[in-house]
Order: sequence, then structure tokens, then C-alpha cells
Amino acid sequence: MKRVKYYLSTVQIKLAVLLFLCFSIGMTELKAQDSTNTAPVAKKKQFVKNTFNGNLLIDNQSVMVPIKGTFEFYIQHRFGTVSNGTTDLFGIYSGANMRLSASYVPVKNLQLGFGSTNDRMQVDGNLKYSILKQTKDKKIPVSVTFYGDAAMDTRAKNSSLPIVTTSDRFSFFSQLIIASKVCDFFSLQVAPSISYYNNVPAYTDDKGNVQPAMENQHVAISVGGKIRLSEGMSLLLNYDQPLTQHPMYNPHPNLSAALDFNTSGHDFQITFGNYGYLLQQDNNVLNQNDFTKGQYCIGFNISRLWNF
Repeated sequence: MKRVKYYLSTVQIKLAVLLFLCFSIGMTELKAQDSTNTAPVAKKKQFVKNTFNGNLLIDNQSVMVPIKGTFEFYIQHRFGTVSNGTTDLFGIYSGANMRLSASYVPVKNLQLGFGSTNDRMQVDGNLKYSILKQTKDKKIPVSVTFYGDAAMDTRAKNSSLPIVTTSDRFSFFSQLIIASKVCDFFSLQVAPSISYYNNVPAYTDDKGNVQPAMENQHVAISVGGKIRLSEGMSLLLNYDQPLTQHPMYNPHPNLSAALDFNTSGHDFQITFGNYGYLLQQDNNVLNQNDFTKGQYCIGFNISRLWNF
């Protein structure tokens, strides 16, 4: 009787061990299945590239901000208007504006720049910040960038200049740039802007009172686009419309086009439009060239970049 009890106890022990092993294996497989079927792996966002080829869209800034560590040098040039024909070789022998500038991207999405132009010996500092970037899956359909610039007239003070205090020398420009790469060969950009001058022209009315000839603040909007013609060449188009109405000297809108030649380190644009200045606040507020009268200016933009 004792042997039978001992035998049964041994069988029970073996069955218990076998059931425990089966249960453990089953649970391990179930956990492995759960780990593969629950939490899907999040895909990394892929951003659209080359909405525009560089920082400049003819007379405006593009939505692009280069990658961190990019240093870029620019030469911008605008000849006189072509309206005089061969008299001054379509403006080439006429007065011209030139600007030299440089920019650097010290941290991701932020570009800082400095420039100088011969017009009124102005120097300017600017910044550009990428707020939003378009994704390839179109979940973020547009890119959004802010651009701001502050310029100073550095000419020596004399009786002919309308400068009384140092603040009279300053002008400011801010712009919100919204763009989308619609397809592989076409990009579109819309950019509302505000320009501000601390000092504006004045006139004397019939009663002998001095009145401002222009508003200090000026609102405008720009619409531009890129059509890719080949791997290294694009057609750029741009239109700028002033919105603020001034007492006198209302600026004319701008219609411009350019051929853009792009390589990995250079961007070269041959421009044709009726903006003759090179700072955006000057173009938006002071432009008196009328494209309906053929008052266009030939020009070019050249940029060279290095990555550090």
C-alpha cells in the first residue's frame, strides 16, 4: 500500500512539472506576440527639400533656411531702367545699386545675416527663422518662415539730409513667408510684410503746416513661384503689391522674373523687374518704377555657400 502511494505521488509530481513547463512556454510566446502587435514603430518625419534653390527669390527672401553650419556670401546688383534704350545701353551705363552681404546658421532653423549697400550707405542686420516645415506625406502641407531686417543710413549728417536724431536713420522690415512645394517641378510662395520708417518725407501744405507725405508703416504682399526647367536651371516669377495708401508718393507694384542657375555651392540669378533697390523695405515703400511704362531693371544675384 505504501508503494502504491509513493508511485502515485511521483506521477503527480511529474505531471505538475510538465504542466508548469507547457504553461511557461505558452506565456512566453503570448508575450512575444503581444510585443510585436501592440505599439507600432513611429515613422520619422521626412521633410520636403529644395522648395527653392536658395535664400533669394529675385528681390525677396525665399522660405528656405540652410542647414546648421552654413555660411553664405551674396552679391546683388541692379542696373538702371531699360526705358532709355541704347542711350545708356538699357541702364547698364546708368546709376546702379549694389549690395554685399553674408549670413550664417549657428543653430538649427536660425539664420543671422549682415549686409551693406551703396544706396544711402545703408548697413543692415537680419534674421531668418524656420517656424514650420512641409513634410513629404503632406500632413504638414506648407513651410512657414519669419524674416526680419533692420537697416541704418550711415551717411554723414549735413543740412541736406532729413536727419535730426539718430533714430531718423533707421528702417525696419518683417515678413511671414508661407510656401509649398506643390510638385517636383513647381513651388509657390506667399509673403505678407510690414515695413516701417522712423523718418518719412514731408511737405508744406497751403496753410504753411508741415505734413508727412507718407505713412511711417507700409503693408504689402508678395506672391512668387519657381518652375524647374532642368536639373540645374529654374524660372522664377514674382509679384509685389503695395497695400497701404500714402498721402503722396505711393509706390508702384513690382513684376519680375529671373533665370536661376544652381549648383551644390553656387546660386546665380539673372533678374528682370522694376524694383531698383536692394533692401526689401526700400523696394516696398520707395519704388517709383512703373512696369506699365517699361521701367524695368536688369540685375543679378550671386551666392556662394560653405558648410562648416
